[in-house]
Amino acid sequence: MSTSPRLWPNPPSNSPLPLPTGPVFYTSSELQELEFPEMPDESSLDLESLQTYVGNFKLPNGVLLKDVIDVTNRRPILVAGELANPYRLCDILAPDLPLVPVRLENICRTYSDNLDSREVQPGIHHVTIARSVGWWEISFIALVELSDMKKMVGWLDGPNTNTWAPKRLDEGIIRLENNMMLMSPKPEDISWDGDLENVNCDMPEANGPCLDLSTLIVPINTRQGCYNHRGRILRCKHYPQTEFHDNLFRRGSSFKWDKVLNCL
Repeated sequence: MSTSPRLWPNPPSNSPLPLPTGPVFYTSSELQELEFPEMPDESSLDLESLQTYVGNFKLPNGVLLKDVIDVTNRRPILVAGELANPYRLCDILAPDLPLVPVRLENICRTYSDNLDSREVQPGIHHVTIARSVGWWEISFIALVELSDMKKMVGWLDGPNTNTWAPKRLDEGIIRLENNMMLMSPKPEDISWDGDLENVNCDMPEANGPCLDLSTLIVPINTRQGCYNHRGRILRCKHYPQTEFHDNLFRRGSSFKWDKVLNCL
């Protein structure tokens, strides 16, 4: 892995793989791989316990993360798309922050039904969250101070204010995960009866505890919502951005966000 965020091999404008392959510590000048701490054996974690877990990640020089940044002043945000991309974090002028793997259950990463053309034409599809019963996949959380969290979510808006909103989920499960080889269901594992989608395989046993959803911010597209593919949700795991845009995307086809996701 390159040590410079600007040399990240997956630029968000054209990459099918915007997410890291493991836990990393981001700074504007360097990326460092982190070593997992021991997984907590509780069934769920409150905010303080999550901060303790994240603080115990180890840098390559053996220093603990809590000795580099003050995790007690930080709150978790789900970074499901570009906000977990080191190249994009440089654009946003994000602070030093850890990117920590989590597992999403019964919710999925999907594309919003709008394009951000600030960099390229036709534009970039940002990632939002939708309900998907029986689904699981790996994503990431970051720990940042509230002022920086507001700036990160605001960046997604660009010139279109109030398109993205910081929400707290009222469904789904987000839990710690340390198995980066975890495989999500394949497209053929999902059936469709014209109304509902079903995941026809068993979810793997949990590796880590659930997080308190009331303490976790999730950026949600609240203007166009997420893309509606003839009544179905398109998962980022199955359709990388370029393939999605070139082969599937049709303007003006969206689910209203509050129809596919319950928030507090």
